[in-house]
Amino acid sequence: MTIDYRGNLYRALNPIHAREPLSGEGARLYGGRFNPRGVPALYLSLSVLTALREANQVGSFQPTTLVGYEAEIEQLFDTRDEIALASQGMDPAGLAHPGWRDQMKTKGESDTQAFARRLIAAGHPGMLVRSFAPGADVGDSNLVLWAWGDTLPSRLRAIDDENRLTPRSQG
Repeated sequence: MTIDYRGNLYRALNPIHAREPLSGEGARLYGGRFNPRGVPALYLSLSVLTALREANQVGSFQPTTLVGYEAEIEQLFDTRDEIALASQGMDPAGLAHPGWRDQMKTKGESDTQAFARRLIAAGHPGMLVRSFAPGADVGDSNLVLWAWGDTLPSRLRAIDDENRLTPRSQG
């Protein structure tokens, strides 16, 4: 099943990367739960608290820059639909599998990354999926994007009306 999403999204970034809030370069270089190496991705959350949990999953809370986005995304795959999920060779337990990094090391690609590849090939710009960060509950959701830009069907704009993320010249 596909859904369209219109509304705000949030991403908590390492301040080192905050000046590039629309970059999926880190995910492209290293891979993530839902993107294999070589595929750029943005991991966004539907709530501020979920974004903070996602960005600080290991150890103590670290400095974080929170960025808001306006989104209009069409044809997202909805992982809450278990029938649609099964049609793509995945189930809820597979989405939540904690060993995806180990699978990546041993097989070169985790089952969740292979799942993402199938969705990308089917033309989905992203997917809606629950958060698996520590402390998240079943209502905490993320939107993972593999395609985004200035226009539909995957319009995403960082909210920075005051240019706070724009480097200033030293003077």
